[in-house]
Amino acid sequence: MSTNTHVTPPSGTSDGAVIELERVTKVYRTGSIAVAALRGISLTIDQGEYVAVIGPSGSGKSTLMHILGCLDTPTSGTYNLAGDNVSNMSEAALAEVRNRRIGFVFQQFNLLPSMSAWQNVELPLVYAGIPRAERKERAMDALARVGLAGRVHHRPGELSGGQQQRVAVARALVTEPDLILADEPTGNLDSVSAADVLRLMDELHEAGRTLVLITHDTEVASASGRVLGIRDGLLTENDDRFMESIR
Repeated sequence: MSTNTHVTPPSGTSDGAVIELERVTKVYRTGSIAVAALRGISLTIDQGEYVAVIGPSGSGKSTLMHILGCLDTPTSGTYNLAGDNVSNMSEAALAEVRNRRIGFVFQQFNLLPSMSAWQNVELPLVYAGIPRAERKERAMDALARVGLAGRVHHRPGELSGGQQQRVAVARALVTEPDLILADEPTGNLDSVSAADVLRLMDELHEAGRTLVLITHDTEVASASGRVLGIRDGLLTENDDRFMESIR
């Protein structure tokens, strides 16, 4: 398998970069032991792209997700998010970026069971200090966009797994983020619900959203517009042998 640590966007994308990584490394240290989780990754993802990152356990994909989601910072290299260098921001500044500019969709829906669907969706706006009336209006609109206008008052326990993930997607959309980052979004779903969520991702892509999906599943990855493989902290693109090796 050949590896390529500088992965450029496909031709024809000219709307501007949302993600620009330049020679990003991440090294974890335990005493005298150093483990390189990412090894000089350069990557550009343009506005409106739908990209899947796939790799086996220990490949570096979770570390890459944490960097992209501003949940962690690189050991070296730079990360520009929609033109702003977020590589060395303080934790407080990164928290602001995460809340306002990145929408997260996780495998474990992360919904509060005591709250209704719309109350779960409005939470990022609560943290952003948006007035109550505007929060509710925007939460209702986000739920309508994911096909849950008739379920806004239901609590998570009254919704199917697929519907709960749609609530999570609505929550990711409500701040109108630069980037939607989905970490194994179909991992806890049956095949029908998983297909439903992937259709929703397609709809968001068609509407011009920038999506990065982290997965270990080749079928899920193939639903995206562009697939990047990761192994041993290095990226590869359009490598059939790599994809075959993790099936």
